[in-house]
Amino acid sequence: MTEAARFAAIMEDGAALRRRVGAEMAGEVFAVVAACETAMRAGGKLFFCGNGGSFSDAVHLATEWQVRLRGGVERPSWPAIALASDAGVMSAGGNDYGFEEVFARPLRGLGRAGDVLFGITTSGRSANVIRALAAAREMGIVTVGFLGGDGGPARALCDHALVVPSKETARVQEIHITLGHAILELVEDRLVAA
Repeated sequence: MTEAARFAAIMEDGAALRRRVGAEMAGEVFAVVAACETAMRAGGKLFFCGNGGSFSDAVHLATEWQVRLRGGVERPSWPAIALASDAGVMSAGGNDYGFEEVFARPLRGLGRAGDVLFGITTSGRSANVIRALAAAREMGIVTVGFLGGDGGPARALCDHALVVPSKETARVQEIHITLGHAILELVEDRLVAA
């Protein structure tokens, strides 16, 4: 396969996956939008967690909720937190409680019933994301999974599991960020642009 053909195949794989997710996940996405709208109207918070590239996606999405996504939409800052994005929290939590607790520990201090947690894991098998989802469930926090493959064990802990039907990490991450943007835009449409 030539380099040009390989590049075209990568683009087509991503486009085909986006079309499939758009056709198959609308109902579940709207349920997540409703949960986020409810949390925002009630003065609740959104939490995001993940590892590696998914950690970066968690920070990216929390930033857009706090600041903004679309330049033409003026709205208040909405409370959104990427768990363990503070280096002190990450290092202390890992040292004192183990890396498996770096998201669950701060969630227990910051979260309240009615908030929403987005657990982002391309495999659905990240132990620290699974523990955060379990803690959220115990606390009455709505759990949303941005997952990949078959969803892994994280799927069972999600009130809303958005499982990207791919095992290609790059393609799954591309769809996760697209889903995150779409959810925020739809919440903005309901709360601001309406």
